[in-house]
Amino acid sequence: MTTVAALYVDPAGPYIGLEDVDPWTEERDARQYRGPHPVVAHPPCKRWGRYWSGGPSVREPRFMGDDGGCFAAALWAVRTFGGVLEHPEASHAWQWFGLSVPSRAGGWTAVDAYGGRSCCVAQGVYGHRARKLTWLYAVGVRFPELDWSHPVGVRIDEGFRSNQERAAARAAGVPPIERLSEAERIHTPAPFRDVLLNMARTVGDGPTQLGLFGGVR
Repeated sequence: MTTVAALYVDPAGPYIGLEDVDPWTEERDARQYRGPHPVVAHPPCKRWGRYWSGGPSVREPRFMGDDGGCFAAALWAVRTFGGVLEHPEASHAWQWFGLSVPSRAGGWTAVDAYGGRSCCVAQGVYGHRARKLTWLYAVGVRFPELDWSHPVGVRIDEGFRSNQERAAARAAGVPPIERLSEAERIHTPAPFRDVLLNMARTVGDGPTQLGLFGGVR
């Protein structure tokens, strides 16, 4: 079975201990990955998501995309060695790096100059308690038909941008809603992990031939 490098993964997460999976946790620093295996990449998303600024209660300024180069390194690895990159739906990284924004209705986008395509899929159909819409960007793989449905699930958060907004809602009598813990939010269900690993293992069978430092030949 083809070995896959799993980049930016939790040392206690679902990629640890699997045969033919080379996990790169924070300790190994996945920005230093130089191959040769295809990858599944989960670069940090806090500075790329809807609440990248941290909200008005943050004391120190934060900057969109300030992730220490993690997303850029993950994108390079996917384009160089093939595989798939995962990020939350509506990630600002897509526009920043010029990736095609996928439709919520499902399906893969057209092929870009690197042989890459994007799609939007809900992790909720693969075992996550929340709907958890997710964007994928893949290069050099066989692009599968995924489950494009959108299940109803627990909300990941309450949608407040600050503690002040939350307090005001409580004062107005708005009841709290069930929300997931941080660990539950970032968790990748095993069935979804397997979808990503299986995609990465098709590198070489896909429609493109990968070239060093990205691109197609």
